[in-house]
Amino acid sequence: MKLTIALVFATAFLIATVVTGQQPPQQPHPPDARGADTIPNPPHPPPNPDPLAHLMFPPDMILGHARELNLSDEQKAFMRAEVQKATSAFQDLQWKLQDQAELLHETMKSTSVNEQQALAQLDKVLDIEREIKRLHIGLAVRLKNRLTPEQQEQLHKMRMDHHGGPDHPGPPIA
Repeated sequence: MKLTIALVFATAFLIATVVTGQQPPQQPHPPDARGADTIPNPPHPPPNPDPLAHLMFPPDMILGHARELNLSDEQKAFMRAEVQKATSAFQDLQWKLQDQAELLHETMKSTSVNEQQALAQLDKVLDIEREIKRLHIGLAVRLKNRLTPEQQEQLHKMRMDHHGGPDHPGPPIA
């Protein structure tokens, strides 16, 4: 179960980068007459940290520490059911996203691209990505709302102990 939850969230993070990851790599500038590049390729900026990560708790963290948190049977049953529903919905969205991203790729590979068609297809991809993000945030909110303030505080402490302090909030929730 923990593996499934971790896989869902890791996959969500990867899916969120599908469209940007399908962009062709930047071609280096042609060399000048001396054989050296005239302008070096700048390094890619690091991704922005998730501004909500320190406020939410991944399901695998909650369920992985169920005994330490003294989760009630009702809390565990609710959380497991919610994770299962989210996993199923996520899988469907993942397939839809893959299909729409492939269609976008097909639209863009022509030497002359129909801009309206490309932007309409991009909107479809972005709509699915938005649904995925809403699914993950919604799950995180529902799980957090089932935790007592004391359980939430315990999870905050566990995160700080594991990641070295408040400046390292943990993995993104996608």
